[in-house]
Amino acid sequence: MKFRFFRYYWIYLLVSLTLIITSGVSLGINGLNLGLDFTGGSLMEIDVDEEILLSEGLLRDSLGEELAIDSIQSSGETAMIVRTETISNERKDEVLLVLREKIDERVVITRFESIGPTLGRELLQKTLIAMGIIGAGTVIYLRTQFKELKYGVLALMGVLHDIFIMTGLFSLLGRTSGVEVDSMFVTAILTTISLSMHDTVVIYDRIRELSKAGVKQKYEEVVETAIWETMRRSVNNSLMIVFMLVPLVLMGGESIHWFAVALLTGIVLGTYSSPFVCAPLLLLWEDIKKLIS
Repeated sequence: MKFRFFRYYWIYLLVSLTLIITSGVSLGINGLNLGLDFTGGSLMEIDVDEEILLSEGLLRDSLGEELAIDSIQSSGETAMIVRTETISNERKDEVLLVLREKIDERVVITRFESIGPTLGRELLQKTLIAMGIIGAGTVIYLRTQFKELKYGVLALMGVLHDIFIMTGLFSLLGRTSGVEVDSMFVTAILTTISLSMHDTVVIYDRIRELSKAGVKQKYEEVVETAIWETMRRSVNNSLMIVFMLVPLVLMGGESIHWFAVALLTGIVLGTYSSPFVCAPLLLLWEDIKKLIS
């Protein structure tokens, strides 16, 4: 006898609601630790011989009179990442001379990035506009293909569920581990949208096919059948991606670690939300429709 997924479908919605509220609280209290891509400024990764221990205090003492420092955090075993006001390459070379004079001749700047504040604001605005276009396009496309508004609206709600929880998690990580939200995080979100939407459309399409075929089942049973028929495919596809991402999370370099974590989180959420959020929302929609009529 098959497990009845949706006998108590409100349980899945309650779990999702709890995660959404938790994410909202974290975003409200902690906000997002926006990276250089969005805020503008300069970033320097400073390294030195292992015999010399770099610290936040040492770097602030050395550069406090030279630059307006936003933050300093460790990177790997010996390096430190310093975020400052926007500076030029020439100014970076001057900073390096100061560091070598005050700390050690072996100090090197292994990474340097600089983005103006105007470009950062434009990137943030374009990201939000792109999200809005994707949302509107999703609803319109699914309304056209499925001939019913509910499929587009509920699929969009499932995507928003994934994005919001994912953003809430990184809000918490930004507070506890200093993780920044940058353009790589946006890439992870767009990838999550693609996977989540694909799985949801596959399930919805199977539900529509079974409904049109005149299967003599209650609507809840039709949804159950569609889930069982598409579950193996969705899980197998997601597991293939997970198997590739886990090594990156565990052994990848510092520069891609949190990007891999974001992708892994998005894959898990997208795989979960299609059967356990979007399908229950479809049942809830029908139950509300019955009550109204």
